[in-house]
Amino acid sequence: MESKQNHGSPKLFHTITFGCQMNLNDSERLAGQLRTIDYEITENMEQADIILINTCCVRESAEKKIYGKIGELKRLKLVNPNLIIGVVGCMAQKDKDKILKKFPHVNLVMGTHNTHQLVELIAKLEESREPVLAVWDQAQRLAPDVPTVRKGKISAWVPIMYGCNNFCTYCIVPYVRGRERSRPLEHIINEIQQLGQDGFKEITLLGQNVNSYGKDSEEQVDFADLLRAADQVDTIARIRYMTSHPRDMNDKVIETIKNSKRICEHFHLPVQAGSDAILEGMNRGYATRYYRQLVAKIRQAVPGASLTTDLIVGFPGETEDQFQETLEFLKTVRYDAAYTFIYSQRSGTPAARYPDQVPLPTKKARLNQLMTVQNEISLAINEQLVGKSMEVLVEGPSKNDDNTLMGRTRTNKIVLWPKKGQEQAGDLVHIQIDTAQTWVLKGRLI
Repeated sequence: MESKQNHGSPKLFHTITFGCQMNLNDSERLAGQLRTIDYEITENMEQADIILINTCCVRESAEKKIYGKIGELKRLKLVNPNLIIGVVGCMAQKDKDKILKKFPHVNLVMGTHNTHQLVELIAKLEESREPVLAVWDQAQRLAPDVPTVRKGKISAWVPIMYGCNNFCTYCIVPYVRGRERSRPLEHIINEIQQLGQDGFKEITLLGQNVNSYGKDSEEQVDFADLLRAADQVDTIARIRYMTSHPRDMNDKVIETIKNSKRICEHFHLPVQAGSDAILEGMNRGYATRYYRQLVAKIRQAVPGASLTTDLIVGFPGETEDQFQETLEFLKTVRYDAAYTFIYSQRSGTPAARYPDQVPLPTKKARLNQLMTVQNEISLAINEQLVGKSMEVLVEGPSKNDDNTLMGRTRTNKIVLWPKKGQEQAGDLVHIQIDTAQTWVLKGRLI
């Protein structure tokens, strides 16, 4: 496969990413590997020598969209037969050789356990000119660290572990990401220190369940130990993490956050449902009573912390009474924000085979009710912040107005304000909150 390099032009790659923050970070690490063999990124897909589609398969609707995108790329292959098209990530892990059979114009299918092999797979592909399938069923070991090309310059993702052992009945992640594997603490801290030296102000520790960090390790360290070590890196201003499983959030982690300097006062604890019967059907491993007690501990230990969650409506067998339990739960816990979803059957998961699937119109109606209740709560909580001064990390101009800046508080609330002076992305500023909306705060620089 002849490349543009042979004609004196740089080799170019383009990445299309679907899915979660872990996928976004995987794409950064794919870019880092390609950079080592002299590929440069291009935002123009038409110019690329390599196009990688980093896939998600959490919902079948997303999967259909990705298949459509793969099909669209056939036209580029007809124009440039030397174009390398790769399908990587979770859907590649799940569907394996099905992708190559369905889309002959695809050259590479690489699973989640093979991400670190990109350079050698590209070399094999260029040499053989035959499609390459690289999908291990399970990770043979913790993958080695690879170079990373960050998308931004202010905030960075830092993976601390891969995989998940929870097997919630609605979730495909353990089947496509494998069992939990923790990175060595030293590697993580070294990466954070390097990010600080490179000028990054904020890092987010990533894992499917960060609270499980270290359980598989011989180091005898846990997530609280990692947080404490990360908090000592004084070149970083803020530390975030995602995602926490409520069952594994413990007193040691809460106490560590309480006594920290850089760990943000934002707890994202996906509850998924407010009905014990539904939680049991989901295999979440906790009941609402335990969750309420956990929230009370957090709010007592870290006053002013924000609390956000994920919620699914229409799980198989969910009755109207059980949905009303979730609404009442929402009203009593009072989240700052909630990410709400309609249950979607995901083939390959136990819940997809459950009887009593809830009709789509019912799920949509319940989602609307849920969002109405949560939006009222979010607005009421934000209105309590009017008149207060809040520390905000400047991210840059807002999407709609270059004269309006946007940033986030330590509690992860979006703030907008008119640009007043020389505020730059990465600065920490104080904003007086003047008005509040459901999803955003507005104010002025002080």
